[in-house]
Amino acid sequence: MINLKQYEFWFIVGSQDLYGEETLREVAEHARIMADELDKDPLIPGRVVLKPVAKSPEGIRKLFEEANAASDCAGVITWMHTFSPSKMWIGGLAVNKKPLLHLHTQFNRDIPWAGIDMDFMNLNQSAHGDREHGYIHARMRLPRKVVAGFWRDGEVRRRIGVWTRAAAARLDGLNSVVLRLGDNMREVAVTEGDKVEAQIKFGWQVNTWGIGDLAERFRAVSDDEAEALVKSYEASYELSPELSHPGRGRTAVAEQAKIEIALRSMLEAEHAGAFTTTFQDLHGLPQLPGLACQRLMEGGYGFGGEGDWKQSMLVRSAKIMASGLPGGVSFMEDYTYHFEPGREAALGAHMLEVCPSIAAGKPRIEVHPLGIGGKADPARMVFDAAPGPAVLATLVDLGGRFRMILNEIETIGIENNMPKLPVARALWKPLPNMRDAAESWIIAGGAHHSVYASALTAEYFQDWAEMAGIECVLIDRDTKPLRLREELRWGEAYWQGRR
Repeated sequence: MINLKQYEFWFIVGSQDLYGEETLREVAEHARIMADELDKDPLIPGRVVLKPVAKSPEGIRKLFEEANAASDCAGVITWMHTFSPSKMWIGGLAVNKKPLLHLHTQFNRDIPWAGIDMDFMNLNQSAHGDREHGYIHARMRLPRKVVAGFWRDGEVRRRIGVWTRAAAARLDGLNSVVLRLGDNMREVAVTEGDKVEAQIKFGWQVNTWGIGDLAERFRAVSDDEAEALVKSYEASYELSPELSHPGRGRTAVAEQAKIEIALRSMLEAEHAGAFTTTFQDLHGLPQLPGLACQRLMEGGYGFGGEGDWKQSMLVRSAKIMASGLPGGVSFMEDYTYHFEPGREAALGAHMLEVCPSIAAGKPRIEVHPLGIGGKADPARMVFDAAPGPAVLATLVDLGGRFRMILNEIETIGIENNMPKLPVARALWKPLPNMRDAAESWIIAGGAHHSVYASALTAEYFQDWAEMAGIECVLIDRDTKPLRLREELRWGEAYWQGRR
């Protein structure tokens, strides 16, 4: 479903006419070599597309206008090979609508000590030119990522790759829809938000469809179609024994298969990248979509429970960023804490809808009562999340602006059986520790819903937030709640001025 190769990243190298044709030919050749290597690097998804050397105000503005009009262009990478007077860039940067990465590097790794002369100095002026270029970005208050270092270095390539994935998610958001089935859960504050501002900031069209639209499609799915999908479940997951033969359990799984088929057709018809459900609006459906939501998330769709469209947006963006990477991404909810001294941890889950991409082993499909929603016992995948580092990300509406809150965590193995909690589960230790992480999350206004990402680090979300022009708060091993409180207060002045 997610193909990152469809995205282009334009590589624009700066110089000027004063150097003469011979120097400019060498600049162009260096740029070609760099773009070719970057394009072939598996750390950088998508295509790195070299553009003509930028050496005049007219040419620079034309390049950015073309980038804006190019539907496949997800971002622009700039590098000043030589000295490129930054006033030449004002017109182009002023009209630019694409995410911007400033690559501060040089073609040669080492100074040629014995042979260096003024010709070499005139040609290799990135230390000079990129500072001029960086000034105009700062002067114009432009959002951008700066990556400094030798262009063949693995860490430089990795950071460029992170940015390209965030830029791909940004472009996906500008062309996608959140399909809301019903409204958000009644009386809940954090799942509310300004849908108009969300479309302005993120591009997402947040619209509502009646649950009856899904119910009608559900009724149109044949038993044979559902059974064929159930057989594919048997090939991909473990099924509890009673589900292998006819009975109430098998019927429940087949109903989830019908919901999945109906939901998928609805998402495709509306060109939607994410969706929400709510257990308070299930008229016409036999059970709460559980297994169906897990399957669709596994296929790359964003999801938010109880109508939480903001987190569904964020899940979809994280799915784009994580495409092809080890680990997974899921909708998540903080459920309960373990406060045993020295072993403090948080247990995350949801009623049913946690993506199997984060599972430690082969998920098992089971059918159990839910106790909420007033419908039949729903089928769901049951598993524990794989241990290892991960990050929680949530998006909240503060009234007039959005804030993203991140918490770096360490997922740990679940040592104790929980036979009465047959849902997908994750147990983690938040950084810097349980007390400071929880206090910081609450001080920042973090939601109880989040995106759980073991495939991503905080850097991906930070790059995405920079592109979207929203505040991003990181809770990590160095966070102190009282210090964070003061930083948030200082930030209010900055973000109020950016409205």
